[in-house]
Amino acid sequence: MNSRSVRPLDRYDVVLVGAGIMSATLATLLHELDPELRLLVVERLEAPALESSAAGNNAGTGHAANCELNYTPLQADGTVATEKPLAINASFECSLEFWSSLCAQGRLDPSWFIHRVPHISFVWGEGDVAYLRQRYEQMKALPAFAAMEWSRDEAELASWIPLVMAGRDPQMAVAATRIERGTDVDFGALSRALFVPLQASGALDLVFGTSVSDLNRCAEGWELQLRCPSQRRVVTTPFVFLGAGGGALPLLQRSRIPEAASYAGFPVSGQWLVCNDPDLSEHHFAKVYGKAKVGAPPMSVPHLDSRWIDGRRSLLFGPYAGFSSKFLKQGSLLDLPRSVRSSNLLPMLQVGVNNIPLVRYLVNQLRQSSEDRMEALKAFLPTARADDWTLSVAGQRVQIIKRTPAGGRLQLGTEVVAAADGSLAALLGASPGASTSVTIMLEILQRCFPDRLASQAWQQRLQALLPSYGQDLNADAELLQRSRDRSDALLGLSISR
Repeated sequence: MNSRSVRPLDRYDVVLVGAGIMSATLATLLHELDPELRLLVVERLEAPALESSAAGNNAGTGHAANCELNYTPLQADGTVATEKPLAINASFECSLEFWSSLCAQGRLDPSWFIHRVPHISFVWGEGDVAYLRQRYEQMKALPAFAAMEWSRDEAELASWIPLVMAGRDPQMAVAATRIERGTDVDFGALSRALFVPLQASGALDLVFGTSVSDLNRCAEGWELQLRCPSQRRVVTTPFVFLGAGGGALPLLQRSRIPEAASYAGFPVSGQWLVCNDPDLSEHHFAKVYGKAKVGAPPMSVPHLDSRWIDGRRSLLFGPYAGFSSKFLKQGSLLDLPRSVRSSNLLPMLQVGVNNIPLVRYLVNQLRQSSEDRMEALKAFLPTARADDWTLSVAGQRVQIIKRTPAGGRLQLGTEVVAAADGSLAALLGASPGASTSVTIMLEILQRCFPDRLASQAWQQRLQALLPSYGQDLNADAELLQRSRDRSDALLGLSISR
């Protein structure tokens, strides 16, 4: 390394890699708990939240498990599983509490990033109608989903989802459930908004066009080699967070912590059909989730969404999956092969052998023509016209492959990987990560800052930010309602009756 191109050694209390929603959330939490911490966020692109957190690159649903049918699979006894939707819903309520506290402080404007939009599950065919009825009856009995509505009435469904019902065969068996208190969240806009007061306070340095070329243990904790086109830089820190979306796995491997050896990743690309015609978007006001076809993986659940992207309301349908060996949308085709190690090759092969339906699904998605994609859309919108829709490439997802005593296992969702000494944490995986970002970052605090988190000062500050902190929203219906009333009022989500 040319010494003339190296800046003097810098030390930070925390270095966060990736300027998306996860780093923005963790940085905000840490600053609220200890305003004296000196934070650095390193982003390889030229602005925050251009990858997984960007509005056009993720589902943006505000995952609350209201309508996502893949979270409630049918069990052998004829009931549906409800443990996962309860956990996800409570996590999203935690995010809403956190954002509403920042709004109360004047640090966030909810109009920048969140909109109320009903969440609807819609199915057709007698078998799926029976499944949805079973799901409704079980979830309606839970306080978290007590506001769920059910309908098979065509006129009522036409008032909920007029475009979806228009032109549909009147002999087709259809049904839907609805929760009016749903949201659309622009996590890119939210990420950028969270960084602004941190930078203004002087607590945060945010550098763009900069990548982490290596990271190594040192006396101070970790030494990171930073590289940008004009210079190289070395920083040290006692704590590193790898929140770089699909780019977190390669960095985790470079850290050489023993915990990294158990993981591999499998990238899946996505595509949306997008409609920006205001006449159509104004006639569809809902997130409508369907049921995945038999044999399709959970990630393939089709949905038709009202979305706000760059302040404009649009319609999105998808996702259509594809394959790229990149771990990031703006990554390298060598990302996947470079991630292969002797420790994770066998688990990757085992997952491939044990997940033939996923392989078959991806192959079929790659073979899809534009006509095939329109056929899938017309199952939701019978009157859809190809001229109104354009194909848009979404973000990359890197699904977790984990080495276990029983062999390689494909894991959906997100997972925190932390060094034994708590000096480094990485976030791997995908949905519903962004919506549950606050809960995930609280887990990182518990695993990496246990002593400080247990202190009276941090506990009091967390309680102020998150009034339900340390309590179970699913076990206390009154607490849940108080939390929702507060969040709805501060975020402008209250429903007019």
